[in-house]
Amino acid sequence: MSNTFGNLFRITTFGESHGKALGATIDGCPAGLAISEEQIQQELDRRKPGQSRITTQRRESDTVEILSGVFEGVTTGTPIGLLIRNQDQRSKDYSHIADKYRPSHADYTYQQKYGLRDYRGGGRSSARETAARVAAGAVARQLLITKGIKVQAYVSAVGELALSKSYHELDLSQTDSNIVRCPDPSMAEKMIDYIDEVRKARDTVGGIITGVISGVPAGLGEPVFNKLHAALGAAMLGINAVKGFEYGSGFDGVHLRGSQHNDLFHTDEEGNIRTKTNYSGGIQGGISNGEDIYFKVAFKPVATIMQDQESVDTSGRPAIVSGKGRHDPCVLPRAVPIVEAMAALTVADFYLLSRTNQV
Repeated sequence: MSNTFGNLFRITTFGESHGKALGATIDGCPAGLAISEEQIQQELDRRKPGQSRITTQRRESDTVEILSGVFEGVTTGTPIGLLIRNQDQRSKDYSHIADKYRPSHADYTYQQKYGLRDYRGGGRSSARETAARVAAGAVARQLLITKGIKVQAYVSAVGELALSKSYHELDLSQTDSNIVRCPDPSMAEKMIDYIDEVRKARDTVGGIITGVISGVPAGLGEPVFNKLHAALGAAMLGINAVKGFEYGSGFDGVHLRGSQHNDLFHTDEEGNIRTKTNYSGGIQGGISNGEDIYFKVAFKPVATIMQDQESVDTSGRPAIVSGKGRHDPCVLPRAVPIVEAMAALTVADFYLLSRTNQV
């Protein structure tokens, strides 16, 4: 089950970085949902490599094919098969590390778990696998749109450069207006210049992506072992290079007293029960309360750097690992649609689960 995500809206991904193809099977998507290859492709184009000077220059169209589960533009309720063929593999770029362990990669741990590893781009551990998640997430996103639920994410920090504005103060429709996917034009320019500087130094840099899920009805989630925020955390921590997750006030909340941090209830002009503040991040007791769900995801610097590094070979002898190939100096711009996809998959699953709890 390690390749499967979800309960009722369940996806299983397959494929490797340098294999023939990647793909996903979606099981549990309701029948009658309008979906097209064009809608899925729009999300894949946001994640694909080679889209700007601050991303990897591997050239992949990431063209998606719907193999099953869709008839005359709508889902049939049967498994949906999605396929993305690899086109621009350069496996020779990795022959030099066939018997060496790259620092901070999964090379050593995969070898210990399976007794072998695919050294070509990391095989299954490569971030290229996330293309399949984005394709499946695009279907989940369309399902959520029909329920009035919107999923958005944006780059809020690169290295020490961080937005001081909350998502309420930003125009999130501008996220894709620049290559770093930061909705603040001034900060975006600074981030792009910094990533360029890091790239020219043959190094990498990490940062933070902020996610916002609006329109979520109250009542999604479970009170004990399947809390909504725990599932979102697991979804985000399962993304390559993610090192941290927080929602609502997160770690900043420890600086407040309970009298400051409590979200007081009131009834709005339309008679709906709301909270005056939202330190809870839209989730209380593991269950959504109807307010916006907002969270942050921390990404480490990409582990492959274009510099010589000390390591060992598979026999434990000292070795020097030299970075080669085509890699992102900063993963954040291409990770925005991945964060959105995993959030959409999580909420779609919990939405369907909530319907099974009602008579």
